[in-house]
Amino acid sequence: MKRTRLRALIFLALCCDLGLFSKRIIAPIANIITGSLHIPGGIGTSFSLMFLVIAAMLIPRFGCATVMGAVQSVLAIAMGMVGSMGILTPIGYIVPGIIIDCVVYVSGKMHWEALTTAVLANMLAAAAAGFTANMIVFRLRGIPMLLYIAVALTSGAVCGALASNLAKRLSPIIKFETQKREENA
Repeated sequence: MKRTRLRALIFLALCCDLGLFSKRIIAPIANIITGSLHIPGGIGTSFSLMFLVIAAMLIPRFGCATVMGAVQSVLAIAMGMVGSMGILTPIGYIVPGIIIDCVVYVSGKMHWEALTTAVLANMLAAAAAGFTANMIVFRLRGIPMLLYIAVALTSGAVCGALASNLAKRLSPIIKFETQKREENA
C-alpha cells in the first residue's frame, strides 16, 4: 500500500477546507444570478467543487475526491452548514466526489489533457450535485430543472477551466514532492 506524505495530506485538507468555505463566500453573489433566473443555485457549488478537482488531479490516488467530499460533509454537519438538505447533506458532498474520481481515473487511462479533465470533472460533478439536490429537496421538473442543470454545467465548465489553470500552477510544487518520494522509495 502506498504511503501518502504529510505534505500531500495537508494539501488535501487545505483544498477540502477551501472548497467548503468558498461556497459560503460565493453563494450570496451567485444567488443574485440564480435568483433572477428563479432557480435554486448551482454556481457556488461549482466553485467549491473546483478545489476537489484540483486535489484529485494533483494527488494521484483514486478515491481522493470521494474522501474529501465525505470529510466536507462531516465538517458541514458539525458546523451546522447543512443548508436545505439537512441530515442528507453527505449525499450532496460524496456523489460529486465519486464523479470527480471517476473522471480523473478515466482521464488517466485515456491520457486526456489537464484542461479537458478539469472541465469535464467539474461540469459532471456540478451537474451531479445539482441533480442530487433536486431529487432530495427542490423537486423541480421540466424546464426549471433543465435550466438548473444547465447553469450547473456552465458554471462547472468555467470553474473547471479555472481549476485546470490553478492545478497547472501548483503542479511543480505538488508533483515534485511525488517524484521525490518515488525516487527515495
